[in-house]
Amino acid sequence: MIKKIKKYTNTNTLVLLGILLGVFFGLFAPELALSQQIIGEIFISFLKMLVVPLVFSSIYVSIVGLGDIKSLKKIGIIVISLYVLTTALAVLSAIIAMNLVPIGELMIVDGLGYEKALEVVPFSFKSMILSFIPTNIFHSLSEASMMPIILFTSLFAIASLHLTKQRQHEMVGFFTGVMDAMLVMAEWVIKLTPIGVFSLISYVVADQGVEVIVNLWKYLLMVIAVLLFHAVITLPSLLFFFTRINPFKYLNAIREAPIMAFSTASSMATLPVSMRVVEEVGGVDKKNASFVLPLGATISMDGTAAYLTIATLYVSHLCGVDLTLFDQLILGVTVVALSVGVAALPSASLVMLIVIFNQFGLALEYIALIVAVDRILDMARTSLNVTSDLVVVKIVDEKLKRKSKQ
Repeated sequence: MIKKIKKYTNTNTLVLLGILLGVFFGLFAPELALSQQIIGEIFISFLKMLVVPLVFSSIYVSIVGLGDIKSLKKIGIIVISLYVLTTALAVLSAIIAMNLVPIGELMIVDGLGYEKALEVVPFSFKSMILSFIPTNIFHSLSEASMMPIILFTSLFAIASLHLTKQRQHEMVGFFTGVMDAMLVMAEWVIKLTPIGVFSLISYVVADQGVEVIVNLWKYLLMVIAVLLFHAVITLPSLLFFFTRINPFKYLNAIREAPIMAFSTASSMATLPVSMRVVEEVGGVDKKNASFVLPLGATISMDGTAAYLTIATLYVSHLCGVDLTLFDQLILGVTVVALSVGVAALPSASLVMLIVIFNQFGLALEYIALIVAVDRILDMARTSLNVTSDLVVVKIVDEKLKRKSKQ
């Protein structure tokens, strides 16, 4: 264990150095930083390459390993309840912060547009439900559509529970081998992290520049402040409340995953790293991590939910639309519901923004302002999304371990 902790500490040091050097490189050599984007894209592609087989095999092994439907139902309810709870608390923090410090002065944005928003198909409950169900599982696998993959894998695993013990043993052995091989490959890719992070950060800095940050600094600071509050206060408090372990010791041990999430801005791309780190230095059982983390990478969106809440309230101030406390409560419920449901749809954050803006009568043109700094905030909120996943999986793991000892 000491060797593993030392290994991840060294990696963390190199990753942080890569972030720091990437910022300076993007600021002082923007043209070179823009031209080397392919290095970061290759790094993310390697990570995403592992995701589909890792998710499929890990969920299958974890469900069949539970042994029966009753156990699956029990752990499933606990996991989803915790994910909804953390998301709701993130939204509540955002609403309170925006009422205490109501940033955003009236601004007219005639002529300012964001064309992509007009191309998005209008949201409907029917389309959301249908998006969960794969009509062709091989198409879903090739497109890396996570919700259909998770649903099919869960049904496939449940069907396997009805086979003979010998068949179950054979299939679990095969998919366990697939999962272990994917984790070994993930360890190889992790060694490239400092280089990949340097490339990604330098490109973002060179592409976004500092002007956008200066113009929207209040909005940026508000989002980051709420995300930090949730990461440093809310999530550790929940972890301590449910497990009585030292939350900061645990979060410090698994910090490589949130750092990776910040660099890649992708919960799915970070999943192989999250699973490896949480098992090796976080002390989480592989079976629990295999079930909880893939589900969390799909439906757990604490950072996104807080971001969307602040963005909506900020734009309402710019538009001069006064949202009452009841309206804000409805907003919170809407964001939590959409965070779980819309995750399966492409351009999920944009879809959610359009749904919310239409619901409260806010002009879509203001999305252009929000998107201007979206890449920067996407990195921060993805890091929080992954942190929430790691907290939830630890809570579930501790509860199951203590129950098995009773």
